[in-house]
Order: sequence, then structure tokens, then C-alpha cells
Amino acid sequence: MPIFRLIHRALVVIAVLSALSPLGVLAEDANQEEKLAAKINTILSDKAHLSDINAMLNLVAEGKALYERDEIKLSGHQYCSQAMALAEKGELRLSVRAASKALYIATETDNADLIALTNRDLAIVFSYAGDLEKADRFAREALEHQAINPESVRGPAYKVLGDVAVRQGNFEAAIDAYERSIKESSERFRFLARVSLINARIRKGDLGQARSELSALAIPQDAFQNLQIRRVGAELLLAEGKPADALPIFDVLAKTEAGDESAYFRVWALYGIAKSRLALAQKREAANALSSALSEFDNVRSRFRSDEFKMGLFSDAQSIFDSAVSLYGEMGEVELSVEASERSRARALLDAVKTRAKVASELTSSTSIPLFRQSLKSDERIIVFHMLPNGLKAWVISNKDIQAINYELSRNDVVNLVQSFRDDITEGKRATIKDAEHLGELLISPLKLTPGLKLIFVPHGPLHYLPFQALRIQKQYLIEQYPIAVVPSLSVANRLITKSPLMRGELIAFGNPDIEPKYALSSAEDEVKHISAFFPRRQIFLGVEATKTRFQSMSASANVIHIAAHAEADEVDALYSRILLANENGKQNFLEAREVLPMNLSGVSLVTLSACESALGKIGTGDETLGLSWAFLSAGASTLIASLWPVSDEATEVLMTTLYKRMAEHNDIRQAMQDAQLAVLRRPETAHPFFWAPFNLIGDWRLVME
Repeated sequence: MPIFRLIHRALVVIAVLSALSPLGVLAEDANQEEKLAAKINTILSDKAHLSDINAMLNLVAEGKALYERDEIKLSGHQYCSQAMALAEKGELRLSVRAASKALYIATETDNADLIALTNRDLAIVFSYAGDLEKADRFAREALEHQAINPESVRGPAYKVLGDVAVRQGNFEAAIDAYERSIKESSERFRFLARVSLINARIRKGDLGQARSELSALAIPQDAFQNLQIRRVGAELLLAEGKPADALPIFDVLAKTEAGDESAYFRVWALYGIAKSRLALAQKREAANALSSALSEFDNVRSRFRSDEFKMGLFSDAQSIFDSAVSLYGEMGEVELSVEASERSRARALLDAVKTRAKVASELTSSTSIPLFRQSLKSDERIIVFHMLPNGLKAWVISNKDIQAINYELSRNDVVNLVQSFRDDITEGKRATIKDAEHLGELLISPLKLTPGLKLIFVPHGPLHYLPFQALRIQKQYLIEQYPIAVVPSLSVANRLITKSPLMRGELIAFGNPDIEPKYALSSAEDEVKHISAFFPRRQIFLGVEATKTRFQSMSASANVIHIAAHAEADEVDALYSRILLANENGKQNFLEAREVLPMNLSGVSLVTLSACESALGKIGTGDETLGLSWAFLSAGASTLIASLWPVSDEATEVLMTTLYKRMAEHNDIRQAMQDAQLAVLRRPETAHPFFWAPFNLIGDWRLVME
């Protein structure tokens, strides 16, 4: 009997790693290459046995553990109902947990009906989360099992397969799946499948059939669905090349009251007006409509809207911001283009936390670009990227001007380039330097940066997974030429440069939390002890003492927090990304991002997450990785140091020791970080980017110890 299991994909070195000299020249010694390859392979193998919370080794085992902890145990069908209720509210990680308990019960009782229902629910949840691979797999698994009421499983499962295909751009497959869903659905569900089919036909360009099916669709009594259908009709007119006919419909929708959803519908109606005006070659009017749409977003409640997924609309608010960025750029209004990009980042943060946490207003407020520029020093350059579906934009901001750069790189191009480069680094391929030079030529050379500058990158989308310090220009790594920092947005940068850059020499450190043997990090204890020597006032908590309770009770009074532990990113729900701290009362008690958000860390100058992949999280289309990094910044911390891939214990200790030593000598943190990365790079045994490039400096680049 087929049972779907999520298998953790371990990182494995698949090619012989080329050893590098301090200047990055390939070594010729084959024995040295083999030794270095074996060393990295050992490091990655040590990390690979740790399951991450997004791709659990065994969902049934996870469900078993969760079920056994429940004081009040529900039936399998009750857990399924709970999973769907949580998904409708946008609590996607909790939904997966509820479904995993249902799946455990189903397998224990060999209940084919419950297995089918649970896999259906998991398919829907992962579809909501945007994890298309898992959504596809769970939907197909659901179809493998005989349900008591087949319509309740097969219709929704095929609908998920259609939704996945649409978002992958495979409209032919989507249409086939939606047609199967219509045939095998209940009457109530069939309406949603039909609307999804019409949208897929519009996307495919099958406009005649879309028009015929829309005309035959019964007008829904539900007010929300009625408005959505009218919106679909207007979008079809636009696709048919009839913007003059679509415009009055969008105009009426913009003025239609829809209860609590009025502001939300106005946003999309105004966007429709903008697209119609643009199709009519009325750029200024289109820009005005986009400006109104962006302003209206301020009145839109941030919440999860499952109804749009059910109707196959997949309304991505980022498309509105992208249109504004592009149009303002075409019109030569550079500051407005940058502002639209910035507003998209703020909106992505609000949408990520929804109503579950408050975020600092300065992180989501607009930033005056002229005033911000005045606060920059003459040798500082803020480099803001914005990833459009079919192009990449960058702005180089100085205290004198803003230079705009357009790249002919699609989002898919950038995703593939970044992933290939990261694979080269973690798999030890000889192409690492070649790719570093290729990416440096593509992304950095067009910026025309002069020597002696201090660089602050504001990444976007997939670029948040890119180690800028490891790119190469003029035969050198970028870190060899420039001190580098990263900030998630200009709003964050603006807040940071108004704060005092002085950091007190007060440390609270947590190392090698006691969880279970597979999580042991003996080197973390040495790391914490070594760095503590640079702080006149320090408190250290190791092993069983490195608990979440202690962190929560002491962090608000700390100035520097150092955590040498494991971290796990959650791509289903970024707020459940977590740091693995010590067991308490015989139970795991990890620190999750959602628990960091409401904390008051305004007095914290630096948080160092000396952990594997602590900078990773869910990449939003409008913002950076919305995980632990955002949580700490939102809670008020000024600066973070976090990693992009599994780290070497040996190299990390050298890097951290050098970093804190340089800071104790009163170098600013950006210079100290450059020195620390160079210290690792210039050791022949750790000269490859795998060892020195994983850590990013995120936040206040001017921080200096008193």
C-alpha cells in the first residue's frame, strides 16, 4: 500500500573539490583536492542526518510523536477537519501537524478512506503554501486510495494538480486536470473547478472556449464569488484585446462596496484600470491608477484568502508592485520606482505575519528616499535589487544620486544561476570559480563600483540566497575588495542609521544546547568560550542551561547575543523557523520565529546565529527570506550574523574569533566581518567559499564596540 513520505534530501559531495589558494587559484595537487573533498563531505554528512522541519524524514512518525503529546486525542477525521480549518486561517504549519496526526492514525488502523482524505488535505495545504512539489505528490497519493466518498477526494485532488500546473506555466496539463476535477467532483465543488478552468484557458490564450464557458457559468449567489466572477470577465476582455470594454467594468468594481473586503476589491479593480489604461497607451493615467492601488493597500487587512486559491485566481499582490516598478522606471521616475519596490517588501512582511504578530511600524512604513540619501556617507553605496518576472532591476544609491541599472535576466534565469552557484559551492565542483566570475560579470560589473567603497546590498527574491561576498570581479572575490553588509529593506536601513552605532561589551551566549546526541556540537562550546574572552561582561549558558526559557527571560537585557546551535528554516510557514535550544522538563522546547517577533529586543545591538542555514527561510516574491532574520530585526535587534548553508565548525570558530577580536579593537562590524572572512579565506585548507562565505552580515553596518 503506497504511503507518501517526505524524504530529507541530504547534501552530498558529488564531485572532487578543487583546493584554492588564498587568491582563489586552483591547486594542482590531486591529493590536496581529495583531502579537501573528504573534509567537506564529512561536514555535510554530519549535517545531513538532521531532519529539517519542512521536509520531515517521516510524516507518519512526526504525526505519531505529536499525537502522543496531545492530552485530548481526537479521531482521524477530527484531525482532518482541524487541518482544513487551520489551513483556511492561514496557519499552514499547524495544519500540516494536524494532518500528520490523522495520517498516523490512518496508517495504524489501515484505513484507506482516512489515508485518502489526509493526503487530499495535505495536498491542499502545501498548495496554499506554494510548495508545488509536495502538493503534487500528496494529490497523486490521494488518488491512489479508495475513499468511501470518492467525489470528496478525487475532485479536490485533481483540482490541486491543476493549480500546480497553472503555477508552473503548464496550462495544457492544468486544463486536463481541471476537466477531470469537474467530472469527479460534487456539485458544490464543481463550480470552483469550472472557474479555475476558465482562468487556465485565459492564461493559455484559449479565449473562445473561455468565453463560452464563462457565459454558461451560473451566476453565484455568494457576494464574494460574484465579484470575483465579474473580475474574471473583465480580465477576459483585456485578454481579448478589448481594454475599452474592460475599463468600465473595473471602474464599477472599484466603486462597489464588498463589506470588509471593499478595500481589497478596490486594489484589484484599480490594478485592472491601470492595465486597461496601459493597453490604451495612456501611461500617465495608468501610473495614477497604480499609485491609487498601492495607497489602497494600506487599508487592506493582511490575511490569508483561501477563496482565491479555490477559484484558481492566485492573485499575487506582487504583480501590482512589479507593474509600478516597471512603469515608473519606463517613465524615468526613478525615486517612485524605488519606492514601489520598497513598499512591496513592507507588504510582504505584513502578509507573512498576518494577524499573528505585530511588527515594528518603522519596518513597514515608507521611506523618504531624498532624506535617506542625505544620511549616507560619501563612501557608502546602497545597492537595491528588484526581481521582476522578466527582468532584474538595480539601483545604486549614494548621498549624491541614484543610478538605475536594467538587467536582461528573467526570474527563472536568476533562480537557476543562484542555485547552480550554491550547488557548486556545497558539492565542491571545479566550476565554483568560473560561476563566481560569471555571476560577478553579470550582476556586479554593470554597477560600475569604484575601489574603496563600502557596499550594502538590499537583495530581492532568489538573490537573498546569494553570497555576494563570494562573487568575483577583476580576478578577486568581492569581499577582498569591499566590506559588505546586507539589509532587507531601505526602511530597515533608515531605522538603523538613526540609532546609535555604539555596542556595549556585554555578552550573553548560548552554546551546544542539550537536545539529543545527534544534535551535539562540542565545538560550539569552545567557540563560545573563545569569543567570551573579548567581552568584559559576559554570561555563558552551555548544554542543559542553553534553554529557550533562559533566552526569553534574559535577551531583552542583553546587548550582544551569540547562539552556537542548530537552526531550521520552515518554508511552509516562516514564523515556525526555529533555533534548536535545550530540552526542558524532558521535552523539546525550541525557539520559533513567531516567538521572537513579539519580544522587545530594542536594546540588542548584535545577534549572531552561529548555526547552519540560520539566514534561510521562505523566499517571498516581494521580500527577503521571511524567517529568523526578519523576526529578530522586527523585534528591534540592530544587526544579525546568520548563515546561508551548513557551516564548518573549524572555519566558523576561526571566523567568529577573528570577528569579535576585530570588534574588540574598535573596528566597525562591517570591517571586522571582512577581516574575519579573509582570515578564513587565506588559510589554504579553508580557502574555498564553502568555508568562509556562508555567513551574512545583516543590518547595521556601522556598529562598533565602545
